[in-house]
Amino acid sequence: MTLLQDIRIAIDAIKANIGRAILTCLIIAIGIMALVGMLTAIDGMKASITQNFSLLGTNTFTIINGSAFVDFGEDDNTEYKTIDLRQCEAFKERFKFPAVVSNYISYSWGAVVKSAYEKSNPNVNITGADENYLIINGQEIAEGRYITEADVENESQVAVIGEELNQKLFDGVSSINKTIVTGGSKYLVIGVLKSKGQAFDFGSNRIMIVPYTTGNKKFYQPGSSYSIGVKVTDHTMLDAAQSYATGIFRGIRGLTPKMPTNFDFQSSDGLSTKLISSLSFVSVAAYVIAFITLFGAAIGLMNIMLVSVKERTREIGTRKALGAKRSQILRQFLMEAIVICQLGGLGGIVLGLIVGNAVSSMIDGPMVFPWAWITLAIVLCTIVGLLAGIMPARQAARLDPIESLRYE
Repeated sequence: MTLLQDIRIAIDAIKANIGRAILTCLIIAIGIMALVGMLTAIDGMKASITQNFSLLGTNTFTIINGSAFVDFGEDDNTEYKTIDLRQCEAFKERFKFPAVVSNYISYSWGAVVKSAYEKSNPNVNITGADENYLIINGQEIAEGRYITEADVENESQVAVIGEELNQKLFDGVSSINKTIVTGGSKYLVIGVLKSKGQAFDFGSNRIMIVPYTTGNKKFYQPGSSYSIGVKVTDHTMLDAAQSYATGIFRGIRGLTPKMPTNFDFQSSDGLSTKLISSLSFVSVAAYVIAFITLFGAAIGLMNIMLVSVKERTREIGTRKALGAKRSQILRQFLMEAIVICQLGGLGGIVLGLIVGNAVSSMIDGPMVFPWAWITLAIVLCTIVGLLAGIMPARQAARLDPIESLRYE
């Protein structure tokens, strides 16, 4: 018997017990769908993270008042202190390096902003910034203009808003030179930002930017900390710029050589790498879920195949009486188990790609075809078929042809 004949016989046997075969295929499909779907979604997330953080460039870093990352396996006894406006302005003045420096602060992530037309949800990020903020954060103006140095010096009551906030408050009407109100104060809208990806915009589409000199009068709370963004002209000088910035800022903070550095640097590359690595536990979860489901499917398939051997005892006896060898009977039942697993796996792969890419599209990720995971799914289905079919196949191959022909 050829492989093609084995497959044809297996398909005929599956058709004879279509109900049980479909049920087993569904169980296998669910496991493969969980595996392929989750891993496809993870690949989409990784691509989206890389794409969004690449907009910030590889030549930027931010000085923050705490550790950039939390490492639960290590004890960090460093006492991080607030970065105040005096330190920000001193750093901007002393940092003599071919770079752009921006001082900014987030006052609130849950503010409500009103216009003459509509009121926003309580999810607006109000940020106080200087004239260089957009350069540091890789954003652009879609309409109007951005805050100038004169706006900062004159404490102007002006604001630049994100695209989502603009749509919410004005819904198709131009917002330029319109008045918005938040915290009991009025601000003149002078610009609208270009939209960023919804998944990793970090509030940039729901942001309201005001000069920090203006925002400090209304929104600043004692203990709030500024951030200092730096964008170097040449990305190859990033490490040198950070070393230079460390020395400058340690001096501003009055730290002696023996005192630990009580601030940290955050870069787009480091943050994206950390976010991507944090997805590893999701991959582990996908493997666990798929393993449990496929293990259950293997047990179910083995039971079905054992029942099939029992029901087809006379058929097996007839084949042996006609000259079929043990190896041929063994191969026939193994092929039947493998075909059932492959059919279920194919359905699971299709469903997994649909689900995974649907999740990826929701976070503005690209469409992903993870050939490595698809190959893994096919291999797993083959292994499950072999493991589940080997015992029933051996039992079928050992049947005595005389006893099988007399079986009722």
